[in-house]
Amino acid sequence: MKKVSLAKELSATTYPGRGIVIGKSADGKYAVTAYFIMGRSENSRNRVFVEDGEGIRTQAFDPSKLEDPSLIIYAPVRVMGNKTIVTNGDQTDTIYGLMDKQQTFEQALRTRTFEPDAPNYTPRISGIMHVGDGAYNYAMSILKSNNGDPSSCNRFTFAYENPSAGEGHFIHTYMGDGNPLPSFEGEPVLVDIEGDIDSFTKLVWENLNEDNKVSLFVRYIDIATGKYETRIVNKHVS
Repeated sequence: MKKVSLAKELSATTYPGRGIVIGKSADGKYAVTAYFIMGRSENSRNRVFVEDGEGIRTQAFDPSKLEDPSLIIYAPVRVMGNKTIVTNGDQTDTIYGLMDKQQTFEQALRTRTFEPDAPNYTPRISGIMHVGDGAYNYAMSILKSNNGDPSSCNRFTFAYENPSAGEGHFIHTYMGDGNPLPSFEGEPVLVDIEGDIDSFTKLVWENLNEDNKVSLFVRYIDIATGKYETRIVNKHVS
């Protein structure tokens, strides 16, 4: 697979939906992840990311305007020991809970399907990063309807061992805008990972569509020590 520019990939469509990037910094020192949310409706846009322990959660920016919290209020990021879970929905809690009972990432996701938001049937995208003892690997998953048929769920898991410096993978919910929204297709896109945490955060945020972007989370985890730095960018700022 040919590596492409993350900046160009992000800016190629006005509405990739929600997206996860996971990879390794160009200097090889950090496990890198980014998670962003976008919105077309007032309800979807009325959100911010806030820190929650070692992870984050979404919350309404203006609680008085919150209409339906069922698919927009959740914990996108949770940490379990040396594992960091990143998803676009409440399957974060499913993965966390079942892995705590010795099930695997893939087994946990077998209990879930795509979102029940007809006619879009938004895919559930998930990632998990293992950083420990100086080693690093990650996996990504997508659960989606069978070309819009909700009677069938297509499940794909992609695992990456000892990833190369300066490379990552990008998966998102939609191929672009539309009605219904077209689900992501194919493998996670191989993208470049450049710069320190601040320049990487800026690159991602500035290349998301200005009208539709809502919030961004970025984390750099030191592969040698497990210590991490986090950045959160919200379009709505108090």
